[in-house]
Amino acid sequence: MDQVIVESATIGVVISLISYEIGIFMKNKLKLAIFNPLLVSIVLVILFLSIFHVDYDSYNSSAQYLAYLLTPATVSLAVPLYQQRELLKKHLMAILGGIVAGVLASLVTVWGMSVLFGLSHEAYVTLLPKSITTAIGMGVSEELGGYVTISVAIIIITGVLGNMSAEFVCRIFRIRSSISRGLAIGTASHAIGTAKAMEMGEVEGAMSSLAIVVAGLCTVVGASVFAYFL
Repeated sequence: MDQVIVESATIGVVISLISYEIGIFMKNKLKLAIFNPLLVSIVLVILFLSIFHVDYDSYNSSAQYLAYLLTPATVSLAVPLYQQRELLKKHLMAILGGIVAGVLASLVTVWGMSVLFGLSHEAYVTLLPKSITTAIGMGVSEELGGYVTISVAIIIITGVLGNMSAEFVCRIFRIRSSISRGLAIGTASHAIGTAKAMEMGEVEGAMSSLAIVVAGLCTVVGASVFAYFL
């Protein structure tokens, strides 16, 4: 099977898409947040690679074409933000303040948990970029001396958990403002969470898209400072 994937240019893409479609089917059928399509697809791909003894590099080389779509997909997040530009201008300072507060909460939490559990400096800086996009998080982790591969895994897990729990958390804490919900989701769980924000509404999606960019920039600066705290 490994050789078949190596020789194929698209089978990795097919496996990924089928896994995701199964995830969508399970989510629509069972109506449970735990069956997040992305989470289900990750589990199914891992099981496939393990059962058929497929090397990850072989799968990745065959599925890399999906990664090429990441850039245009990310850029397209600017569309809902542009559509809500008047709302952005009206609440600019409150929006920026909310994002900065979210970034600080993330960094302080990582620092506090690292101190509590006695993590090494390398493990600590690996966790600092957990709430920003993978592309930025990898660079931050590498620059600070963290474990890049673990940072990627943590970032994905954070996004999936944010996607799964966003509506529940907003309901529990009675967060009814569309702006507040969007900012919270984007700041805490980057692009994967933003997918859920867009399902919740246009304003939520626009604010979450903005939060991805601003939170990423703030984390680059903030993580560099917090790296000296442990």
